[in-house]
Amino acid sequence: MTGRPGMAELAADLSAEHDDVASLTEGLDAAGWDAPTPSEGWSVRDQITHLAWFDAATVTAVTEPDAFAAVRVAADADVDGFVERVRREESGRQGPDAARWWADERRRLVDVVRDLPPDRRVPWFGPDMSLASKVTARIMETWAHGQDVADALGRSRPATDRLRHVAHIGVRARPYSYAVRGRELPAEVRVELTAPSGAMWSWGPDEAPDRVTGDALDFCLVVTRRRHVDDTGLVATAGPAREWMEMAQAFAGPPGAGRRPGQFPRGQR
Repeated sequence: MTGRPGMAELAADLSAEHDDVASLTEGLDAAGWDAPTPSEGWSVRDQITHLAWFDAATVTAVTEPDAFAAVRVAADADVDGFVERVRREESGRQGPDAARWWADERRRLVDVVRDLPPDRRVPWFGPDMSLASKVTARIMETWAHGQDVADALGRSRPATDRLRHVAHIGVRARPYSYAVRGRELPAEVRVELTAPSGAMWSWGPDEAPDRVTGDALDFCLVVTRRRHVDDTGLVATAGPAREWMEMAQAFAGPPGAGRRPGQFPRGQR
């Protein structure tokens, strides 16, 4: 896939993704905010405070990299433990307070990144990255945690072509999916996806015999570990393509348990 977007488009897509996820929580009562999500031990409120905290951390990384460095040192020793500590520390917020906090932080983030150069280097947990890659990662994470909220509340979200950001980072993260498990990366895989708009998106060599084909939404659900590949309509050839789809992850850190086959009926999104 070619023609990566500029910062204005990325910022607009991040803002739109923020708004879609925020709309899921409008009017929730206390029981709704406490509803368990498919991520074990995480409520709807936990998903929103997680997004708020890491949107705020992104602003710090962009505007005060030296201050962010201290946060990174604390996290690098135990990423899972750090994320869980953030969840516990913010778990006492009432739902409306969590919503207001995230509203403030997400607006601040979009305002900060919109006019900056896409190749600006930004520190993060792990290697530094370009600002364009950092904002693409925020779109991916916002969408993925939004899926947890939608699943918890039994709601569906219309798929949009913003999924190209999620799919792109999912493809780019294929080497990491193997590295984090201490496994050797096999042959390249061709990915061909049908976008919500009907457009065709593709990555990888045309001639690669190992292929993943299907619906972009299904692919994004799999690479963010929100659905098991068997609960989607994706077609993955036997070998490296199927192996990748069983362990793909578009995010940094340990892989976690993911979703079990049959946890969601096929087509439930």
